Amino acid sequence: MLRASPPTLPNTMIRTDLANAIRALAMDAVQQANSGHPGMPMGMADIAEVLWNDFLRHNPNNPSWPNRDRFVLSNGHGSMLHYALLHLAGYDLSIDEIKRFRQLHSKTPGHPEVHETPGVETTTGPLGQGLANAVGMALAEKILAKRFNRPGFDIVDHYTYVFLGDGCLMEGISHEVASLAATLKLGKLIAIYDDNGISIDGKVQGWFTDDTPTRFQAYGWEVIPDIDGHSPEAIKAALVTAAADPDRPTLICCKTVIGFGAPNKAGSESAHGAPLGKDEVALTRERLGWPHAPFEVPEAIYAAFDARKKGAAWQAEWDALFARYRQAFAKEGAEFERRLRGDLPEDFAAVAAALTAELAGESAPMASRKASQRALEKLVPAIPELIGGSADLAHSNYSIVKSSRDVNTASDGGNYVYFGVREFGMSAIANGMALHGGVVPFTATFLVFSDYARNAVRMSALMHTRVIHVYTHDSIGLGEDGPTHQPIEHLASLRLIPNNRIWRPCDAAETAVAWKLALERTDGPTCLALSRQNLPPQPRDPEQLALIARGGYVLLDTMPGKVDAIVIATGSEVELAVQGARQAAAAGLAVRVVSMPCCEDFDAQSAEYRDAVMPRAVRKRLAVEAARSDYWRKYVGLDGEVIGIDSFGASAPDKALYAHFGLTAERVAATLSAL
Repeated sequence: MLRASPPTLPNTMIRTDLANAIRALAMDAVQQANSGHPGMPMGMADIAEVLWNDFLRHNPNNPSWPNRDRFVLSNGHGSMLHYALLHLAGYDLSIDEIKRFRQLHSKTPGHPEVHETPGVETTTGPLGQGLANAVGMALAEKILAKRFNRPGFDIVDHYTYVFLGDGCLMEGISHEVASLAATLKLGKLIAIYDDNGISIDGKVQGWFTDDTPTRFQAYGWEVIPDIDGHSPEAIKAALVTAAADPDRPTLICCKTVIGFGAPNKAGSESAHGAPLGKDEVALTRERLGWPHAPFEVPEAIYAAFDARKKGAAWQAEWDALFARYRQAFAKEGAEFERRLRGDLPEDFAAVAAALTAELAGESAPMASRKASQRALEKLVPAIPELIGGSADLAHSNYSIVKSSRDVNTASDGGNYVYFGVREFGMSAIANGMALHGGVVPFTATFLVFSDYARNAVRMSALMHTRVIHVYTHDSIGLGEDGPTHQPIEHLASLRLIPNNRIWRPCDAAETAVAWKLALERTDGPTCLALSRQNLPPQPRDPEQLALIARGGYVLLDTMPGKVDAIVIATGSEVELAVQGARQAAAAGLAVRVVSMPCCEDFDAQSAEYRDAVMPRAVRKRLAVEAARSDYWRKYVGLDGEVIGIDSFGASAPDKALYAHFGLTAERVAATLSAL
C-alpha cells in the first residue's frame, strides 16, 4: 500500500501543538522520575507526529493486527517518545502509567520492552539492534508477501519504520544489517535518522565524522538527505518519497535539535540523559507556548492523535480482504493463520518421531553437525515457516539442505538467508523475524563466534523470542584451526543467560531430540552446540530415548542397582565418560553415567526426577566437558571433581588435543577411583 496520499489533519489543529504534547509528556515524565532521556523525544517530536498521524497504519484496539505497520525505536533511550505516542494514539497506556515512568512494574520501563507495553514491537536500548530487528521484520514481511499474496489479495502489505540516532550508526551492527538490507531489496524498510550531532559525551563531530548519506548510498539504499526535522511539510514529503521505491530501503536524514524548546539546554549533551530540571521545564513550557500543567493534555490534542477509529477501519478492511482470500485460497489461508498462531504443522509430531527413530537407529559414528543436517533435510520441507541461514559457513555448519531456497531469488519467498560474515547482525535480524511472526528463524555459525552475537542472543532470551542458533565446531575437537576457533568459555557464557537453553548432544539421537524441542519452544531461544568430529552412537532402550527430552538422564549403570559414583558429561565427552566408567567398574566401582545434553531442561525437572538421576546420597561425582570447568561445580559439589579445560586450546589434530588436555577415558577412570 503506497502512502502517496496520506490524510491531512483539520486546519484548525496546529501541528506544532501536537508535537509539543509529545515534548511536554516526555519532559514531565523524565522530571517526575528524576531519570531518563528527554532530549531525543523533544528533538524527534515533529517527525514522530507526522509519521504517526499521517502514515503509520496500526490499530490501538488490537496491537497484534497482522498487517499493521511496524514501528521500532532503535534509539530506545528516548522511550518517552514512544510512550507518549502510544498514549496519545489510544493504546492501553494510561496517563497514570506515563506518570509512573521508570517505576517498578509500570508499563513504561526505562527502555521499550516488548510484552510489557501494548504497541511496543521490540525491546530496544542496546544501540543498533533495533535497526537490525527492523531489517528482520521487513525481511519477514517480504518473505510472507511472496508466499501468500495473490493477484488482488495483498494480505501481507505493510511497512517497517525505524527511528535511529548517531549511536545506532556508530555501532558496528548497523554496518552489517544496513549492507544486507540493501542486498535483500527491502523496499518497505524506512529508517529515519535523528541527526542532532549530540551524544552523551557531547558533540559527535569529535568521534563521528562519517558521511552517513554517502555510506548508505554505497550500500544501495535510497537516501533522502538534509531534511529539516522540525518542518512537518518536509518530513511528510520525504516519507511519501520513501514509500514509493519497491526495492530499496530508505534512509531519511533529518537535522534536529536535541531538547528542542529548552532555552538553556537545547542542542547540548545536557539535554540527552538527565531531567531538564524544574526551572528549565518551566522555561520550556513558556518557550513552546504550552500553558498546560504537567501531564495535562487538551482534549483536542487527544482527538487529533486518536487512531482507534481509523485503526479499526483499517483492520476491518483487511479482515474483509482476508475473508475473501480464505474463500478463494482455503489452503493458503489456513496455513497463514496457523503460522501467525505459531503452531507447528499437524504432522510435526509424526515427522519428529520418525526423525528421532531414524537417527537413533544409526550405527556408524556421525558428527552432530551432520546429524543436524540430516534433521534439517526432513524438517525444512515439513515446516515451511522454518527460515534460516549461516554467517558464510553453510557448508561447515551443514545448515543448508536440498530444499533450501534463497530468499533473495525464490519466487515463493524462499527459506534460506545468505547472511554473509555478519554474526551479530544475523542474530538480531533473526530476533526481528521472530517478533514479526509467521516465521521460525534459525542462524548458524561456529560456537566460538557466538561471542560476536551474544548480545543479540541475550536480547532474544529477554524478549522470549523463538529463535534457534546452530553453533557447530563446539570444542577443541575441531582440531587444527587452533585456539582462535576453539570455544572454551562459550558454553558456560551462553548457559549463564537467563531463559536461554543450550543443547550439546552426544550423538545423532540426542541431536534429533534437540531439534524437536527447539522447534516446539515458543518462549525463548535455543542454542545447539554441535561437533565437527564424528561421535559414536550410544546404546539406549526406548525409555532412555524418551528421557533425552528431560535434559539429563541415566545413560549407563555399570552395576545396575548400585551406584558408588556418578560421572556427568555432554557432547563428545559422553563417550569418554562411558569408557572411563567401564574401566573404573573393572576395578570394582559401580559408576552411573549421566548424559546431560541440556542443563536448563534438566534443572527444570522435578526434584524427585533430578534426585533419581543423581541421588543426593552419592557424593562421589565427576563432570567431564571440553570447556570451562567452573559451571559444573553446582552438580558435583565440594567433594566432586571436574575434568575440563581452563586455558585456551592449541592447534593440532583432535585426538592429540584431547590427550594433551587430559580428556581421556583413563583420566576419567583414575579420577573416579580417587574420589
